[in-house]
Amino acid sequence: MNDIPQKIPKKIGHYEIIKELGQGTSSRVFLGHDHFLKIQVAIKLIDFKKTTDTFNTDVIIKLLLTEASLVGKLNHPHIVTIYDAAIEDNGGYIAMEYITGGTLEQHITADTLLPIANVIEIIFKCCNALDYAYRNGVIHRDIKPANILISDHSEIKISDFGAAQLAKGDVTQINHIGSPSYMSPEQASGQSLLNHQTDIFSLGVVMYQLLCGKLPFKSSSIAATLYQIIHINPPPPSSFRTDIPSTLDNIIEKALQKKPSDRYQNWEAFINDLTAIGNFPMAKKDIADSEKFSLLRQLDFFTDFGDVELWEVLRLSRWSKLPTRAEILTEGDGGDNFFILATGQVEVLKGKKLLGVLGEGACFGEMAYLSRPATPRSATVRAKEEVTLIEIQARKLDQSSENCQLAFNKSFLRIMAFRVANINTLFSREYLS
Repeated sequence: MNDIPQKIPKKIGHYEIIKELGQGTSSRVFLGHDHFLKIQVAIKLIDFKKTTDTFNTDVIIKLLLTEASLVGKLNHPHIVTIYDAAIEDNGGYIAMEYITGGTLEQHITADTLLPIANVIEIIFKCCNALDYAYRNGVIHRDIKPANILISDHSEIKISDFGAAQLAKGDVTQINHIGSPSYMSPEQASGQSLLNHQTDIFSLGVVMYQLLCGKLPFKSSSIAATLYQIIHINPPPPSSFRTDIPSTLDNIIEKALQKKPSDRYQNWEAFINDLTAIGNFPMAKKDIADSEKFSLLRQLDFFTDFGDVELWEVLRLSRWSKLPTRAEILTEGDGGDNFFILATGQVEVLKGKKLLGVLGEGACFGEMAYLSRPATPRSATVRAKEEVTLIEIQARKLDQSSENCQLAFNKSFLRIMAFRVANINTLFSREYLS
């Protein structure tokens, strides 16, 4: 018997419905328009009447409550933003960020695999996002390809935090949540007290599948799969692909350790090992986001920036590599951009006189942002050796978040205070000599 087509509602809450995107057992997902924010949103509509028994209804309600509790809580460029949620007698809905593209499920078979470098990039971004969630008291507990959205080969967003455990909250926990093939040994054995290491294990499974096109643990029954997760070590990914380096084998082996005490103890350790192989040839010639992010973390200029602000810097900046003696700024020219030196050294000249040499983390040309309208460049800046530059246009910084602008302003104040102190020191020496 054919299913009777369901009507598409005209509105859900205050959202105007544009079209249906998909549906599951007890939910439908719609594309909606928010007239207040003037953005498109994805709306997951849950119907409690579609569940088969009271237990399933209770579970779905708890999942919905968990996601609803995250409204406004997680603000990260690699986590889907939840805007709004509502629960009524017969159901509820969640309005979230709408992401075009698909999920990682489209890249987990042997004929659809991404380049190894892109996989490293994806896992790196997932680690940063899940580390951010954990530091905000949230453990996902259901990491799998279907819950990781992707566009442009390595731009990702983690979604579906319904199974999340709120480490700092008092929401009733739901045991046995998760997808069997991606469960950690702790989940597979029914433990209810889980920490971030359960997400580390699950992400290790996702990484294995993205590299090999097959799961590390899979059998004909759920019970047999759970047994493998708890007791059996999978073959290394390089046994399926000769182009996978041993360093990746080691990372996955560490992430998939049965005992949490043998696994990565924190996300930072996982991130550091991924960063250590960041020089793996990329599919594109551009500097990888993982390499950029690691460089930003190391530069003194970005000391006051949190992870969210650092990712924002990546989005509003342009990175480039220039050869020795390349002229970056020319005395007397205009412009609304400024630069931060990521690697290498530059010379600062007034006329033909060398005023000084700047190294990694130095900022120059910032008066284009601090003085409006921008004044002509007061000096020439050229590369003393090959350099990596972070270029930011003042108007783009104006459009960034308040937190990002505040962090930049603090760095500018620190730089100006340092320069004033140096000028005073030089003046004192001249006066005393």
